[in-house]
Amino acid sequence: MALFIWHQLLGNPRTVNPLDQQHGSLLGPRFTAEEIQRFLDGLGAKYHRWDDEHELCDRVAELIAQEKVVGWLQGRMEFGPRALGGRSILGDARSPRMQAVMNLKIKFRESFRPFAPSVLAERAEEFFELPTNQHIKNKLFDETLKNIKRLVAAEAEPQRSGVDQLRTLRSVIPAVTHVDYSARVQTVDPQRHPRYWRLLKQFEAKTGCPVLINTSFNVRGEPIVCTPEHAYRCFMATNMDALVLENFVLLKAEQPGARQYPLDDYLAQFALD
Repeated sequence: MALFIWHQLLGNPRTVNPLDQQHGSLLGPRFTAEEIQRFLDGLGAKYHRWDDEHELCDRVAELIAQEKVVGWLQGRMEFGPRALGGRSILGDARSPRMQAVMNLKIKFRESFRPFAPSVLAERAEEFFELPTNQHIKNKLFDETLKNIKRLVAAEAEPQRSGVDQLRTLRSVIPAVTHVDYSARVQTVDPQRHPRYWRLLKQFEAKTGCPVLINTSFNVRGEPIVCTPEHAYRCFMATNMDALVLENFVLLKAEQPGARQYPLDDYLAQFALD
């Protein structure tokens, strides 16, 4: 209110700093490699440590390209209503099944619930109709997928109604394309999200696609995870395939006492045409 009065009502000039003084709203706690390793060792968890960032991102990008669902805890926790790459669950936006997989196997919610995309800032305008000379940092606005990324076959199909609309393969990134071709976009640049940007770059190098599914790291009815303990508990209680805690990669299949919830038969009914 004080700033509103000073600048808007009293007309005093405002000097705008082009840099993001909020650091992408990553204002919450972070955890050191030593803290995470002590926690994992105390549990007897099995993990792989990658101190080379390029190798770490390459390994995680490979997992996502194999349609694995990855929990991602990096740096400071996001402050605000959306996951921005600090406490996220990531998946392959190219996969026709991934929307149903992540909703049913991870989020424990209705299969039709949409997910949002993270896209490399430098390639965002190839995929989405963004405001002129602007990037969308916080996933708070819906943008429209460009015609060039839509599938012509979808336009020619008979109109479906209700949940049946989800069975139409609409774009080259079907897991984040809503029935009206909109998406709640986050653009990722190396200044605000350096490691997350590198992961997207590695995924792009492997697949040619600069887009990932990015949803909040939680299940239905629970808050977004904050600590490595919260993340590990969510990882073990769901069908998440891998967990990345800073430099540590955990694979579900290697964890003592890990369970997989059989949903493949149920998921088959949500296959897209």
